[in-house]
Amino acid sequence: MPPRASNSGPLEAHASEKRSVIEVAGRHIEIAQLGGLVAGWPTIVFLHEGLGSVSLWRDFPQRVVEETGYAALIYSRYGYGQSDVIEAKRSADYMHREALDVLPELLGKLEIRNPLLFGHSDGASIALIYAGAGHSVRGLILEAPHVFVEDISVQGATKAAQQFRDTDLPKRLSRHHRDADKTFWTWHDIWTSEAFRDWNIEASLSAINCPLLAIQGEQDEYGTLRQIDAIVSQVGGPRRKLVLPNCGHTPHREHPASILEATTSFIESVLQ
Repeated sequence: MPPRASNSGPLEAHASEKRSVIEVAGRHIEIAQLGGLVAGWPTIVFLHEGLGSVSLWRDFPQRVVEETGYAALIYSRYGYGQSDVIEAKRSADYMHREALDVLPELLGKLEIRNPLLFGHSDGASIALIYAGAGHSVRGLILEAPHVFVEDISVQGATKAAQQFRDTDLPKRLSRHHRDADKTFWTWHDIWTSEAFRDWNIEASLSAINCPLLAIQGEQDEYGTLRQIDAIVSQVGGPRRKLVLPNCGHTPHREHPASILEATTSFIESVLQ
């Protein structure tokens, strides 16, 4: 699809990226701003997966910005990317703390109001908690979201641990995180802990009334389609569901053209 920046928003077709560090909740957080934040124009905020970071999104956010013409913000949460290295184990409420404490402060400092949130995996769960707490959002794009823990979620984390021990996964993750070992094991340890088995955010869903697009691969190794079925059956606003065959936990990398098209179409319908 050709860039739509000239008629859909205030940006040029090829948006520039600006990376910096900002202090949020007493920690240094890596951020990337795509296209420049323009007062009064909606901003797309990308929330990464459980082992993600700014750089692990690769060029997908840039392509979304170029297609839609809207600015975007990406950031690496505490313990990820080039943000401060995590010093302690995560607690079972770590996604709630991110959604209710960190994200509001970050958006406030950058004067981003009423964003459109694109969340992947843990990032999608954070987006749901944020919206369900009454924060104003223009829309939600949820890729491989989690609203409760399934056996397949724990099994997926356990298999990932074996890969971390036996393959070059540590080397690959070290390209994207200051301390790949701490990033991996703090994620793994909370997802496989007994304390986390009862984690459930379905209580947040009924308060969500904004437009919503839920995306999941049929072969997602960390969750079944029960996740997005629970979301679309319990939220109150307009919602769409996109299920991709031959697709695992990262649709925007496994089927980039399909996800870019679905994302662009949804954003244009919401932010027109």
